[in-house]
Amino acid sequence: MVIDQTKMQSLSARLVQDEVKGRSPWADARKRFFRNKAAMFGLTILVLVTLFAALGGQFAAWSGEELDFSVMGRVAELGAPSLANGHYFGTDNLGRDLFARVVQGTQISLMVGIVGAAIAVIVGTLYGATAGYVGGRTDQIMMRAVDILMSIPYMFVLILLLVMFGRSMSMLFLGIGLISWLDMSRIVRGQTLSLKNREFIEAARATGVSSFRIIIRHIVPNLLGVVAVYATLLVPLMILTESFISFLGLGVQEPLTSWGALISEGAGTMNYGTLWQLAFPLFFFVITLFGFFFVGDGLRDALDPKER
Repeated sequence: MVIDQTKMQSLSARLVQDEVKGRSPWADARKRFFRNKAAMFGLTILVLVTLFAALGGQFAAWSGEELDFSVMGRVAELGAPSLANGHYFGTDNLGRDLFARVVQGTQISLMVGIVGAAIAVIVGTLYGATAGYVGGRTDQIMMRAVDILMSIPYMFVLILLLVMFGRSMSMLFLGIGLISWLDMSRIVRGQTLSLKNREFIEAARATGVSSFRIIIRHIVPNLLGVVAVYATLLVPLMILTESFISFLGLGVQEPLTSWGALISEGAGTMNYGTLWQLAFPLFFFVITLFGFFFVGDGLRDALDPKER
């Protein structure tokens, strides 16, 4: 039976074209994430807010500390948002440019959220992975310590730290980060318990690899999906905590400002007809939180499609 060589070549080419190339789990997760419209909307919001924080100061006609004496004392009449005098978001009750102060507040709040979440993720991941992998009495002692710490109102501890050691940015970072790792440690510990008896862990243990290297090189990398999802949900929690502390007057101090401090100032003067002092920082605060929540939900669906 003679087979046409041209037909054979055509069939082979068609089979090669129809072959599906294998993709890694991370490539599949990235594809699912980019198909999620809500996640992409949230990511777009976060990119725009980040650009505003990074580049907004270059478009400000006034600095955040400069006083406009022409509107001082008549903010309700002359301090409204205007392009003519360079106050794009208006002025506060002291005549300071609100646009420049919102830019600075966005920088501070994002920095507190990201740094605080990073501290919580690092401490919680290492603590939970160690407790879950070692197991036994060590695990029980470490997790009972977590239970005891979780029973203490963390907001009270944070306020106490700021009062005792001073209201500085570094103390705010450490205070928020070091008391927010408890939930992360419990999540990581549970995931580690499901990984510690896998074949690749047993193989590493049989070849004499130390427990520390197994945790760092085998356990933690396999937890990156869970950690990434929780981290995106932890950042808005850090921002909320900082905003609440600043709203109480215990957060960042003048001349620095944050969303919480600006919202507190705007809420105190809104009865005088200066609603813009509250509206602009509150707008950036709300859309940023929504952006992080949308991205977090998108990562959860992308990295764990069984939950969809």
